[in-house]
Parts: sequence; C-alpha cells; structure tokens
Amino acid sequence: MRLKNTSINKTKPLLDSEGNLIKGVTTTLDYLPFGTDADVKAEMLKTKKEQRKLPEGVESKSLYSDIIRITWPSMLELFLTSLVSMVDMMMVSGLGSSATTAIGLANQPRFLILTTLMALNTGATAIIARARGSGRHELTNQILRQAMVLATGISIICGFLGVYFSGWMINFMANGGMQEATIKAGTRYLQIQMAAFPLFSWSFCITAALRGTGNTKPSMIYNITANLVNIFLNYLLINGHWGFPALGVAGASLATVISQLVATIIALYCVFSGKFYLKLRLKNLLKFDKRIVGDIAKIGLPAMLEQVVMRIGMVIYSRTVATLGEVANAAFQICMNIQSLSMMNGQSFAVAATTLTGQSLGRRRLDLAEHYGIRCRNLGLCIALFLSLIFAIFGKYLVMLYNSKELAVIQMGTVIMIIVALLQPFMSSQFILGGLLRGAGDTKSTAIIMLITVVIIRTSVAYVFVSLIDYSFIAGTFLSRWLDSTTAGGLTEIRLYGAWIAVLADQMLRSWLILLRYNQGKWKEIRLLQ
Repeated sequence: MRLKNTSINKTKPLLDSEGNLIKGVTTTLDYLPFGTDADVKAEMLKTKKEQRKLPEGVESKSLYSDIIRITWPSMLELFLTSLVSMVDMMMVSGLGSSATTAIGLANQPRFLILTTLMALNTGATAIIARARGSGRHELTNQILRQAMVLATGISIICGFLGVYFSGWMINFMANGGMQEATIKAGTRYLQIQMAAFPLFSWSFCITAALRGTGNTKPSMIYNITANLVNIFLNYLLINGHWGFPALGVAGASLATVISQLVATIIALYCVFSGKFYLKLRLKNLLKFDKRIVGDIAKIGLPAMLEQVVMRIGMVIYSRTVATLGEVANAAFQICMNIQSLSMMNGQSFAVAATTLTGQSLGRRRLDLAEHYGIRCRNLGLCIALFLSLIFAIFGKYLVMLYNSKELAVIQMGTVIMIIVALLQPFMSSQFILGGLLRGAGDTKSTAIIMLITVVIIRTSVAYVFVSLIDYSFIAGTFLSRWLDSTTAGGLTEIRLYGAWIAVLADQMLRSWLILLRYNQGKWKEIRLLQ
C-alpha cells in the first residue's frame, strides 16, 4: 500500500488493539489512526464535494490495491464455481432437455432454503468486519463460534424439511408443465442436496467469516478444490465410467455433496489452524452469547427477509416460465446459467465492498468507507462493459456449448443473450452498492428494494408478457418475416423473450433504487457491537 506524507514504518509488525499480531490480509486502514466521535460527526456534515477528497496521507492507488487484493481471490473462486456450474449443466444436458429442466426445477427451492444461511452469513460477515476494523481479535473468534452454532441448528432443521417436502416443491415448481420423469429426477436431485445441508452450512459460514476479516484466499483454495472434485465425480457418476453406475441427475447431485464435504474439511482446518486471523476453539463453542447473536440477528433477519422475498419472486417467475414447456425452459435455464457466471463480477467486488466498509466503520473511518465503495463500483463497471461485449458477440456460441443439437434452443438462447449483455452494468452496480449497504448493516432497505423489484416488477412484467398478452395480432405484420409467429413455437419464443425483458426491468430499477439509498448516506449512522 502507498501512503504519502507519512512516517509509518511498514517493516514493523502490525498489532491489533489487543496487542495481537495481525495475520492474513492487511489494508491501508491498518496503518491509519482510529477515528473519533468528533471525526464521525464532521464526516456526516461534509458536502458531496468534500467527501470526494481523499484523507490526508492516503493515495487512491493504495485503496485500489486493497480492493484488488481482496477481490481477485473471490472473483477467481466465483468464476471457477460458476464455470463448474456451467460444466455441470453441460454434462447433464447430454442426458436431454428433461434432465436440464429437472435441475432447474430443483435449484429454486434449494436456493430458497439456502436463504436462511445466506442471512446468517450476511450478519456474520458484517459484524466480524466491524470487530476486525476495531482491532478486537478475540471478539471475531466469539462471533465465528456463535455463527457456527447457529448454522448447525438451522441447517439440520432446514435439511429435514427439505427432504420431507422435496416432492411437493418440485411439483409446485413444475406448475403442471412437466413430464413425470422430469419431476422424479428433480425430486431425487433435491433430496440428496437437502440431506447433506449441514455440510454446506459449515463451509458457507466459515467463508463468510474469513471474508469479514479480508482473507479471501482460503475460501478460494478450498472451493476451487471442491469444484475440481465435483467435475471428476460428475464424469464418474452421471454417465457411469470406470465401473461406477450411471446415476444421471442423481449422480450430479451426489457429486456436488461429496465435493462440498471436501470443502468443509479444508475450511475447518483453516479456522482451527489460526493462520488467517480467525482461531476456532472447541472451548466454549456451545456457549450462547445474547449480545453477539442479537447483532447477527439485527443484520441477519432483514437479510433473511430480503433473500426470502427474492427467492419467492424467483419461484413465481420460474413457475410462469415453466408453462412455456420443456424446450423453452431448456433455453431459459441455459441462459440463466450463463447469466450466473456474469454475476461473479458484481459479487466479487461486493465482497470487497462489504469487508472494507465494515472494517472502515469499525475503525470509525467513515471517509474510507465512502472511498472504498466508489472505487469498487468503478472497477466493477469496467468489467461489466467488457462482459456485455462478449455476450453480445459470442452469445450464440456460448449457448451451443450447452446444447448444439436442438436448433430451437439455440435460436431462443441467442436472442436472450443480447438481453443478458444489456443487464451487465446494472447488475454490477446493484451488487456492489448492495454489498456496501449490507457491510454497513443496512439490510432493511435492501430487503424493501428486493420486494419492489423482484416480487412486484419482475413477476408482474413476466406474467403480462407470458400469460396475459394475446400475440395472435402479430400474424401478418412485418414481425412475421423475422419470426414464424403464427405457430405455437413462434409465440412461445415471443413469450420467453418477454420474460427476459422482465429481468431487465427488474435490474434497471433495482440498480437505481440502491444507488439512491447509498447516496442518502444513512448507512453510515448504523451502530453495531456497542
């Protein structure tokens, strides 16, 4: 890191406020003095022009360096995770559209159940970042222990309910538009995932805690290792190789579970070893700390509401698209999978925004929180524009990686990829600034925004385009030259494109509302760990 006009001795080991050697990633914040209540009040009274000025002794390059050192492991991890998800879908797609759709049906209820862990992890990341920023090392370990206990209890309950209601959830998602074989395959996939839910909860919780301290490399290592194991096991279990049985969709689910066990074992080693700032001990592991749990809940419960709202919206949206049949759904799932790959841009910079915002606020340096957020957004936007260009030019070929045989799927997917390209700048902005707000603990506002955009806007616009509008009037117009709109297949295409326009409307509005909330600056006033 680069500091100007300062006499800081960078060769001297950095200690936290408790006198412990700081392990893992250090940032510009660690070399700066703690802020005071007077500094906080002065920052809140600054004009926008004054807030854009860097603090004395800090260079913009040092802040960008901090962001990149935290972001690149997360970006590589998320990219490879999404890439493995693509490969996973490609390998399953070889079994036909029915298998692809079965996994798509299982993913939405699975993600809905995962909202409980996501909410817990949001709270853990935010308050661990605050504790790390304030230099309270032992407090970060106490928060980790509480988060692990909560994750275990929640995952056991959710796993049991998920296994028991798997069949009902898949039938609900199918909405009467799927064959019985697709329903059964989706049910088996979901049951295997839910039975191993605690394995997911432990690694997710540890990842969130490590990110709160700024240490993103460990999770990159164990998640990449798990992904490689996943691909290898897919090869063995989906179609059956080297004497292993051909389990199809169930084999893909089993491969994911085993690979997650590998990730969990390595993650536990990382926090028990104490090499990455956090140190998990068995002593007092089950001790309940009302204050810490209360802080986790203060952030986590609105975050849970946000995730539940989002997933409910996605379930309604996916059920609407499911009525278009299996071929349209195959194109829909393929493009959704490609879109999820592009999300790694906003998500990885959101990790840095969450971590650095939380640590800045914990250190009472509101000025640094502002500057980190702006720079995270700038970097994310540059990559988003590059992705837009890639998707617009090579969208057809990306779709063909999944399905090169069914012409209808390729045609629909190629058009949808243009919309996916348009989504990129809006997705990047709302992910990154949303991560900043969550790092500050402002999860109530993001929950309300999610309700407005995903549940109300996306679902209603999709319903209008897919189910409400009668497209028979298109027959005989100039559009019929471009699309055989007089056929059932042609009308299905138009309805599918309308469903993706709903996604674009959702992302544009969400990006604007989150930017508006960020500019209000109320996130700077939230107090935690008092």
